[in-house]
Amino acid sequence: MRNQAARRRCVSASGPGASECARTSGSSPGGARFPPGRHLYHWTVYRQVRSTRCSASSAARGGPISLVSVTATDGFDDPAYRDGIVDLLGLLGLGELTGFERMAADAGLAPTLADKAALAGMAVTEFHHFEHIRDRLGELGASVDEAMAPFRDALEQFHANTAPADWLEGLVKAYVGDGIAADFYREVAEEVDPLTRQLVLEVLADAGHADFAVERVREAIAADSRVAGRLALWARRLVGEALAQAQRVAVDRDALAVLVVGGAGRAGLDLAEIGQLFARITRKHADRMTKLGLSP
Repeated sequence: MRNQAARRRCVSASGPGASECARTSGSSPGGARFPPGRHLYHWTVYRQVRSTRCSASSAARGGPISLVSVTATDGFDDPAYRDGIVDLLGLLGLGELTGFERMAADAGLAPTLADKAALAGMAVTEFHHFEHIRDRLGELGASVDEAMAPFRDALEQFHANTAPADWLEGLVKAYVGDGIAADFYREVAEEVDPLTRQLVLEVLADAGHADFAVERVREAIAADSRVAGRLALWARRLVGEALAQAQRVAVDRDALAVLVVGGAGRAGLDLAEIGQLFARITRKHADRMTKLGLSP
């Protein structure tokens, strides 16, 4: 973990400030909720301001404060951390399962038998990824169905709003949408335990779909340059829809947000690091658009 050695939490052993610390320390029952309608950046500001007030209040009222280092190698002794990991794997597992379904459907639209076979093979790989996540959730004592359920509406809404009109739009959707999601998961993986990180990175490993999509889209643009404008607009729409649903998930799921912005004894990323995270994701998206031949 990036900040594993420096993980700290505020613990008020007694005194009038104790209840205030408990109310604002994270996403456990009775804890602070993600402010409705606010995105991850505002949640980070909210947490840091409340945390500062918590510490100041306890110190002023004579309540002793101890800084307890969180140095466990996995963090699963912390229920809030475990809940966050279950959320992370549930969301990732649902993405892999729907990715399998979508890729199999795209194979049916493929113009050649070779393309059909290639996409069918990639779909099988997606399903195997889902199975690995399901097995890990079982090891954690969690049901894969229950872990995925909170994210189903948001993901189904995204796919309903971004149904591709043809083969090329399907390729761009998978390449752009999956790319942004994968970038975010990789960033979160830097903040979790080694076993979870390894699983996330293995599941996100490209099975050849990225190169396949780039090659086919570039071939289509070379054959008809007008395709580029249509697909560029389509890609921008995909990004907007993806961000809208991502914000919805962040608002609804405190446990998942805690993995990134901290809480329940985890320092998480500060404001500057959150900004750098999104800057990296934005740069990588721009790089993908360039590879597709769809950059402005």
